[in-house]
Amino acid sequence: PQQQYQQPGQAFTQQPARVGPLNQLYPTDLMNNPFSVSELDLPPPPIVLPANSSVTPSPDANCSPRYIRSTLNAVPTTNSLLKKSKLPFALVIQPYGALHDDEDQIPVVQDQVIARCRRCRTYINPFVTFLDHGHRWRCNMCNLSNDVPQAFDWDAAAQQTVDRMQRHELNHSVVEFVAPQEYMVRPPQPLVYLFVFDVSYAAVSNGMLATSARTILDSLSRIPNADRRTRLGFLAVDTSLHYFSIPKDEDENGETNMLVVSDLEEPFLPVPHDLLVSLTESRQSIEKFLQKLPDMFQNNHSNGSCMGSALRAGHKLISSLGGKIVILTASLPNVGDGKLDMREDKKLLGTSREGSLLQTANSFYKSFAVECSKNQVSIDMFLFSSQYQDVASLSNLPRYTGGQTWFYPGWHASRPEDALKFASEFSDYLSSEIGLEAVLRVRATTGLRMNAFYGNFFNRSSDLCAFPAFPRDQCYVVEVAIDENLNKNFVCLQAAVLHTTCNGERRIRVLTLSLPTTTNLSDVYASADQCAITAYFSHKAVERTLDSGLEAARDALQAKLTEVLQTFKKELAGGSMGGGGLQFPANLRGLPVLFLGLIKNVGLRKSTQIPSDIRSAALCLLSTLPVPLLMRYIYPRMYSLHDMPDNAGMPDEETGQIVLPPAINLS
Repeated sequence: PQQQYQQPGQAFTQQPARVGPLNQLYPTDLMNNPFSVSELDLPPPPIVLPANSSVTPSPDANCSPRYIRSTLNAVPTTNSLLKKSKLPFALVIQPYGALHDDEDQIPVVQDQVIARCRRCRTYINPFVTFLDHGHRWRCNMCNLSNDVPQAFDWDAAAQQTVDRMQRHELNHSVVEFVAPQEYMVRPPQPLVYLFVFDVSYAAVSNGMLATSARTILDSLSRIPNADRRTRLGFLAVDTSLHYFSIPKDEDENGETNMLVVSDLEEPFLPVPHDLLVSLTESRQSIEKFLQKLPDMFQNNHSNGSCMGSALRAGHKLISSLGGKIVILTASLPNVGDGKLDMREDKKLLGTSREGSLLQTANSFYKSFAVECSKNQVSIDMFLFSSQYQDVASLSNLPRYTGGQTWFYPGWHASRPEDALKFASEFSDYLSSEIGLEAVLRVRATTGLRMNAFYGNFFNRSSDLCAFPAFPRDQCYVVEVAIDENLNKNFVCLQAAVLHTTCNGERRIRVLTLSLPTTTNLSDVYASADQCAITAYFSHKAVERTLDSGLEAARDALQAKLTEVLQTFKKELAGGSMGGGGLQFPANLRGLPVLFLGLIKNVGLRKSTQIPSDIRSAALCLLSTLPVPLLMRYIYPRMYSLHDMPDNAGMPDEETGQIVLPPAINLS
């Protein structure tokens, strides 16, 4: 049945002090009523709020699970009840629902009237209350009364008063504000992409250089450039740095010049102003350059890669503007800064010492990434290798700069499936609209505190996550602590992302989630979200792996699942809830198989056969994938081909999507 998320007050009595029934607990016997894979596509248990919780009756007043999922859709009023449940309280946040704005249409408040609490800085939202004939509003986080801005009821464009109850921020839990000057440290910078190509023998011979150059060429029209300010730069790397000075299209005698720098100790910038060029003004010159690039290095037999020095040079080139450094490499950096050694040792695989191979081998990568983050430079890595590449060390660069690691083991352009997969993913990556110079902060009702943050970013202070570039296809997990007893019958949590759009506009995306509170353990279990809980423990398992090793991470997952099953049996499955077998709530019955999927995932499973690069790349995915993709990654879809429905494999008449047969459970 289609569950409703945003029905304010369904199943509630009118007295604000008393909360009506929350979700019903349905214990089930895991042995006789097993989990079905189709349950992973169901929405989480509905959020049942008291009547009239929101200031308007809008169906969009509470946040959709597309953007924020809470592990608990009913929050314990005390920390002792949370501890007793053995369940985590965390938010899984994905502020963007799609790669492109037109697929993720959010109301935009254009008038730059931004009402915020004077004390806790919460943005006005559907769960505030108005006082004093509408002249003041009470903050739903800290209870402070604030003045309503004078222009709140005024439409400056139409020069007339408006009904405030029609304002987006009082009707929609997810809104975007156009930010005024005081939200800018400096004027919005242009979008900058610096492509750093490995041109060593490995990258030329497997076709990486030619395929990546052709994909950029084919995708130039997809790169965001609505404000016509986007700038591109290109750098090639073997044992030297090769800069390319690209002329403007109007320069008739202009030729692209290659400038080679071999002194890696002090890599200087030959002609800085010509190395980052306007996509609009130099489009034809860029196209000519990308067509010629593979031929320039087709006879290169160098096996060296000074990628660390190239990163330093790239950072120097774009640090005044910020932007993205896009690394495309098929080699281990073995010359200059950040030099790495071949440390893969098959004798360590499957032993207690395997964890050392998953940790960084050179402190350069983390310290350099933090330096990049300070200068608003983000790094994305596309790694193609038939040999050891030390993904564990290199993945630090995206991890602390809001980037991502793409890994293509054994990749070769002569295999159509390899070339197509990379070209498709790289082209989508180039077309994605990203936020620049972004920071994420999460606020909550008094009594709640953000305790820990997980994901790819730099934690600038206890509650501020910094992203030089904010990607749209990653999720972030925030662990919430209950510091004081909660005396309200619902609490609110609000995530805000301050960012510059690709079009040079400073904006704040605000997401507000409201959750009922409860004193009953059965409510906590009946409203728990098994997919969000799994996502939280996926991040925790990656953290445990890097701190204490694979064995410790697997043991912790198994111990947690056993503890939750035992707690439910002891506290709720006895007596009136009775029934034999292994009792567990119906809404959580996928948890054992999802935890098993995590333990058996290539990132965590016990094996003597998994190369450390493949493990490290899997750990990157386990700590960044949005919930729907993570579920498919740890519990892959299996289809029965012998009894498919007639329309399977055909495009759907309404959506155009290929119809897949129903998924079946894995054995």
